[in-house]
Amino acid sequence: MYAFDFVKPSTLDEALSALAEDEAQAISGGQTLIPTLKQRLAMPSKLVSLTGIAELKGVKTEGNTLTIAGATTHAVVAKEAAEAYPALASLAGRIGDPSVRALGTIGGSLANNDPSACYPAAALASGATIVTNTREIPADDYFQGLFTTALDEGEIVTGVKFPIPEKAHYQKFIQPASRFPLTAVFVAKYSSGVRVAVTGASEDGVFRWSEGEEALGANFSPDAVSGLSVDPDGMMADMHGTAEYRAHLVKVLTARAVAAANG
Repeated sequence: MYAFDFVKPSTLDEALSALAEDEAQAISGGQTLIPTLKQRLAMPSKLVSLTGIAELKGVKTEGNTLTIAGATTHAVVAKEAAEAYPALASLAGRIGDPSVRALGTIGGSLANNDPSACYPAAALASGATIVTNTREIPADDYFQGLFTTALDEGEIVTGVKFPIPEKAHYQKFIQPASRFPLTAVFVAKYSSGVRVAVTGASEDGVFRWSEGEEALGANFSPDAVSGLSVDPDGMMADMHGTAEYRAHLVKVLTARAVAAANG
């Protein structure tokens, strides 16, 4: 590690003021940022903690929309979203281990956009809206590639608005050592259609499987995707699985998610 200043504001305005300084960076749960600092892949001169800001915490349901504040931990989402959006709560309850779930936050996960993170799949499959201190960004426009989002410098994720689907499920094929998904699929069915988002598989990060969406929109059953195939081009390949293996998992996990969503 190296020397840096650390501040913990109690209001959003104070945090934004601190972040306006040169080489300042926001930190929430720190589950990704701290290891990054240890490896010198990032070296901000000041860390601005968002965990002391009350307005950035909490879960609420209004009509058919579930809103989660940006600094809400995975553990809280798992508990407080269970009634309104069970699939999202289940996803949150399976992230990492108890320590990670107690510290990690939804805003931090979405701001980092790790190619194997779970929340990006939920946000994209749900057609969620990422709310910042300056604007609202549709999930389809927010995720822009490996560790890349539409966030501007100093912009903070203050919340996420999830339209609640008719049916949904998250299927996660876990890489045991890291607890990240080797590949995972979130399927959400709405009256307007079906959305399928995949994480852990592509070199470009989270993406929508449009062919699967079209098939499931016509027939929301596991059989609908049985005859489809996923192009392995652009899929990640490593010691844990080839690109072809990950492509195959996309179809398998989608079918499992639909079966589970149908009960």
